[in-house]
Amino acid sequence: MIATLADTGSVLELRRHFGLGMVTALARVEGRPIGIIANDPKHLSGAIDSPAADKAARFMQLCDAFDLPILFLCDTPGIMVGPEVEKTALVRHASRMFVVGANLDVPFFTIVLRKSYGLGAQAMGGGSQKAPLFTVSWPTGEFGGMGLEGAVKLGFRKELAAIEDPEARKRAFEERVAKAYQHGKALNTASHFEIDDVIDPADSRKWIIELLRASPPPPKRQRKKRPCIDTW
Repeated sequence: MIATLADTGSVLELRRHFGLGMVTALARVEGRPIGIIANDPKHLSGAIDSPAADKAARFMQLCDAFDLPILFLCDTPGIMVGPEVEKTALVRHASRMFVVGANLDVPFFTIVLRKSYGLGAQAMGGGSQKAPLFTVSWPTGEFGGMGLEGAVKLGFRKELAAIEDPEARKRAFEERVAKAYQHGKALNTASHFEIDDVIDPADSRKWIIELLRASPPPPKRQRKKRPCIDTW
């Protein structure tokens, strides 16, 4: 996907073998340099764990230091959960994406390819889907406060538990999940102005180019913008 959006032969991926759930790359679009941060659904279905969060946060600092606009490609079920991942100080590591994202000076924008759930989706937008200069989605986008099956289990726990017949309980669960997926489709989300638009995937590069053209040039600097960039 990154190679499709970028100029031919311009993609340079950084730290491919670290933080496997996150892809960070330098690229050019119509000759203009940008940084790209993308979830990789081949690892933990794209969930953000501690190494992935550190990788993305450090890359955001790198792009900000050199005035490179950032493109987020979102396909995440959220920030990883569970006792084992919490042993890695997940909250502290994941919070870096929000803190760094909230202090970016460079233009940044988000394209939702598929999954856009919970705090993970917010992390792929500088801390909020309202923060990027635009947040758009392909028609395949799915939105929710958390994974929809889990949301139904938690939100309708009492109602489901009250159904004694196991088959009837299963049908009720599946019906509520289907309704949640329908409600969380990209077109429904856009109709409530939670994102800016739903676009034809073939227009993705055009959206990027138009934003790059509209962005003002970075100011001339007499000194370093950042005193340092975090080590890896």
